[in-house]
Amino acid sequence: MARTFRSLAVYNFRIWSIGGLVSNVGTWMQRTAQDWLVLTQLTQQNATALGIVMALQFGPMLLLLPISGFAADHLDRRKLLIGTQLGFAASALGLGLLTVSGHVQLWHVYFFALVSGCVAAIDGPARQTFVSDLVDETHLSNAVALNSLSFNAARMIGPAVSGLLIPWVGNGWVFLLNVLTFALMIGSLCKLRTAELHVRERPPRARGQLAEGFRYVWGRPDLKAIMLMLFLVGTFGLNFPIYISTMAVTVFDADSARYGLLTSLMAVGSVTGALLSARRARPTATLVFRACALFGGCFLLAAMMTNFWLFGLLLFVLGISAQTFTTSANSMVQLSTEPLMRGRVMAILLATTLGGTPIGAPIVGWVADLFGPRWAMAIGAASGLLAAWVWFRYQRAAREAVAA
Repeated sequence: MARTFRSLAVYNFRIWSIGGLVSNVGTWMQRTAQDWLVLTQLTQQNATALGIVMALQFGPMLLLLPISGFAADHLDRRKLLIGTQLGFAASALGLGLLTVSGHVQLWHVYFFALVSGCVAAIDGPARQTFVSDLVDETHLSNAVALNSLSFNAARMIGPAVSGLLIPWVGNGWVFLLNVLTFALMIGSLCKLRTAELHVRERPPRARGQLAEGFRYVWGRPDLKAIMLMLFLVGTFGLNFPIYISTMAVTVFDADSARYGLLTSLMAVGSVTGALLSARRARPTATLVFRACALFGGCFLLAAMMTNFWLFGLLLFVLGISAQTFTTSANSMVQLSTEPLMRGRVMAILLATTLGGTPIGAPIVGWVADLFGPRWAMAIGAASGLLAAWVWFRYQRAAREAVAA
């Protein structure tokens, strides 16, 4: 157990983790309430509208890539993260006040989804690379895994809490409660011991630095393969708010509490996957392949499931496989990338993983509306199986190159 949580012995990482866990719980509470608001109050169970919300949330990750990568590599990441938390809090406050007052409309949700998406585009690369400022290289792989554990523990807790709060206090108050969690995160960032941060040398400012990041990735066959896999899974496989909500409402006729339970079951699997990842010294190529194959296979079985509880069990296994793949990919990229390039490469990684959502989420939502949620989930299954095939082809080509 001590081996699994060894990075928490570092004061700065421990303080960061506490604030991050609370903030992530609030974020997942808001996401669950937002999805429920769109599906049950602002539309007649319209999955396409939910897909548009997701597209607006994640689209800026791709559009703002030149800014986000530059900011993560050149600016003070701690101060940058304080600024992004203020942006998230303002967005949650605005949506919360509109909802509590009874004036919220669908376009309001679209607007605040876009605002939070723009903030997240800056926050994501800075947050990912800030982990390397909190710990030394020997703890980095473990810290990345524990960072993912915090996110997914929150995904386990947040939807369940939100599912209970929605019928009691309403969606608006869930949004307003999220504002308080960002305040705690800002407090944690302010309490960090700046003298103990492992701040690496910043690259000199010059033109064409984003292009340099792309050239660096293009010259690395391993990074290209991982990026393509993340694009496939991120664009078509990680649209879980659509998959779970449409299956819950349309197939299983579930209420908000049972919807929150399904989301939490998947998050339990993600937490389990993160814990297993934290125990490993380094991820392996075989592990990445198996995680992708399991992801695709479980998706296919879940698409055919008729029992609510068996569907939840498959979501648990899906959570393990998805988290194992994404955490392993993240660790492999960070550990193998030169420190001066890490911010730009991580910005490209996040844009690759989440930037395809404006393409995938509306397609998945449209398929769910037109053909049913089971056919939509088949798209997720195909993304995992195809990603496994990409990694298999890369590994075979790498072995042939060594043999030659």
